[in-house]
Amino acid sequence: MDIKQRLFIFMQYILPQHTLSRLIGHLAECQTPWFKNRLIVWFIKRYQVNMSEAQLEDPSAYRHFNDFFTRALKPDARPIDDTAQAVVSPADGAISQLGSIEHGRIFQAKGHSFSLLELLGGDAERAAPFMGGSFSTIYLSPKDYHRVHMPLTGILREMVYVPGRLFSVNQTTAEHVPELFARNERVACLFDTEQGPMAVVLVGAMVVASIETVWAGLITPPLREIRSYDYSQASRQPITLQKGAELGRFKLGSTAIVLFGANHVQWNADLHASSAVQVGQCLAVEV
Repeated sequence: MDIKQRLFIFMQYILPQHTLSRLIGHLAECQTPWFKNRLIVWFIKRYQVNMSEAQLEDPSAYRHFNDFFTRALKPDARPIDDTAQAVVSPADGAISQLGSIEHGRIFQAKGHSFSLLELLGGDAERAAPFMGGSFSTIYLSPKDYHRVHMPLTGILREMVYVPGRLFSVNQTTAEHVPELFARNERVACLFDTEQGPMAVVLVGAMVVASIETVWAGLITPPLREIRSYDYSQASRQPITLQKGAELGRFKLGSTAIVLFGANHVQWNADLHASSAVQVGQCLAVEV
């Protein structure tokens, strides 16, 4: 690790992560035309965002930066693989890692892994169905589409908010911050599917202002403590989301982790760490 990387990692530990993220979140909601338009145009140029895919191609048409950041795409921009056995990517981005969950640990980067149990909030019963199963970690870069979609059709069983730090998520932090994804703030969404249990975990990061889901809206618990929301109760109308349907979104986003139980899916052999993926693309096949 060179000096720049050491300094970057050191700053991650000492910066007021949540205060900084809230401040940037407020700026991202600013509707003052000259400010939000300049910010959006700068961001498009800086990160080479492809606006031809967006429903609203005109940068000035967005209410504020977050409206632009969570922009909808044109209906045909992300075709969903409708092959019966296909498990599709939940997000645009690059695969950070994918593989098997071994001894309750998920591979993060060379020399590092993180706990499945901690990722899902420390509940052994919640984590048990995924022991020995499969995982895929997808990193969303600033230029990417920041809505998250369903890999398979599923019925929502539980949503868990897990408070945590807000380390930046990139190759450097993955290689040098232990338990990165089990330390950052996150929302775990657990589903029942025809292929058994599935979890999609939305992981926050530095300057991530918020995480939303389509059924609960903005996830902002009043206290920074683990909160579990049970959607399996008979008194509730079951929430079923079809393969490819929107699940949630990041306002200044980070990472999506998909989990399956043992012997349920086989990852696409053409995919590996650093492979680019898009929503709807075949990520795996059902076994």
